[in-house]
Amino acid sequence: MTRRPSDKIAAYVGVAALTLLAGLSLGRPELVAVAAPLAVLVVAGLAGARDPELEAAVRVDRDRALVGDQVTVSLDLRAATRVERLEVLLVIPPGMEGPDGASRTWAVAVALAAGEQRTLEVAVTCRRWGAYWLGDVHLRAHDRFRLFSWERHLDRHTPLKVFPVPEALRALVRPFETQVSTGSHIAAARGDGIEFADLRPFLPGDRPRSINWRATARRGALMVNQRHPERATDVVLFLDSFLDVRGAAGSTLDQAVGAAASLASAYLRQRDRVGLVSFGGFVQWLQPGSGQAALYRLLDTLMETQVFATAAWNGIRHLPPRTLPAKALIVALTPLVDERGVAALFDLLARGYDLAVVDISPLTTAAAGEWGELAQRLWALERETLRHRYQRLGAAVVEWTEATTLQQVLLEVEACRRRAGLAPR
Repeated sequence: MTRRPSDKIAAYVGVAALTLLAGLSLGRPELVAVAAPLAVLVVAGLAGARDPELEAAVRVDRDRALVGDQVTVSLDLRAATRVERLEVLLVIPPGMEGPDGASRTWAVAVALAAGEQRTLEVAVTCRRWGAYWLGDVHLRAHDRFRLFSWERHLDRHTPLKVFPVPEALRALVRPFETQVSTGSHIAAARGDGIEFADLRPFLPGDRPRSINWRATARRGALMVNQRHPERATDVVLFLDSFLDVRGAAGSTLDQAVGAAASLASAYLRQRDRVGLVSFGGFVQWLQPGSGQAALYRLLDTLMETQVFATAAWNGIRHLPPRTLPAKALIVALTPLVDERGVAALFDLLARGYDLAVVDISPLTTAAAGEWGELAQRLWALERETLRHRYQRLGAAVVEWTEATTLQQVLLEVEACRRRAGLAPR
């Protein structure tokens, strides 16, 4: 611990020296009597000032949490020598709240006897998703006379990842094409499955249980049921993180991350493979995977999504080929504000990908005055024109406003795809 002398030492020494000098020069013993206690206090403080032997460790009760959960941060203290006064200051990172709900720090003062062990606990509430580091603690110990202080900074950061609360989704965007693996989507091809497709004459090698006896009786020949198989699909969540537009109700990036977490959880429950492309100043990607391990990898990557200011841009052609597999359904979550993100979606359409765009509306309350309303109307018309360009190229684009939920947006996207012939009816 770093030792620092207090300002009291200089004050006490100065007052004692002046008083003693005045008493000796003026022959006033009462002045010497006044200076003596101050001198004794300084001498006793200097003689008894020993560096405290203190051990400290920071723990967090979990490494993953959801928005709104409370996390307990524990500080384990062990004093080999007596500590008259120990001041503890815990720095709470932005996006989290302390016990009082407002302060970004939590402070307490304790006294420790020799050999005493004590654990201090503080409950921290998670208010925003993200990857956090807890454990930024400042310690300050004082001696009995408060003449010296010893300071120590514990930078033992403990990781904590806070996930957004996933929204329960009853219906999802269905793909235009499926993969060969078994899943929950009804494929357009015909094979072994449950969903009825058509009838055809019996051929050698057909299984007897596939014979439709009612159709056979009507037509006088053996007829066999044809069915649609249940297949899985590859879903790639395309997250536009070039810009984050913040308003009174939140930010576009918060909405996009929350929607991506909900979509990933829902698609993985249907045994689909889900990948991620966080496209912005710093590009991150995950190849499509399935299972609970893929969900945790995707959520961990989402929690590290941030907006990085950069002028460099290489486009989607520099992504690994397996990141965007053939026949994959790409669900883009974007505010359609940055030209680089807009151009990337046009590039995906030009490459023939099945694309569905959720336009996270950045429109906020118009500025006061006639010119402010006119400017917002012009911006809204420009965004409507951009969405129409995507629709003309075969992409379903739906605007997500504050008044609608993610489930309503997905249902509208599915309706647009059915009208365009991009989804099974």
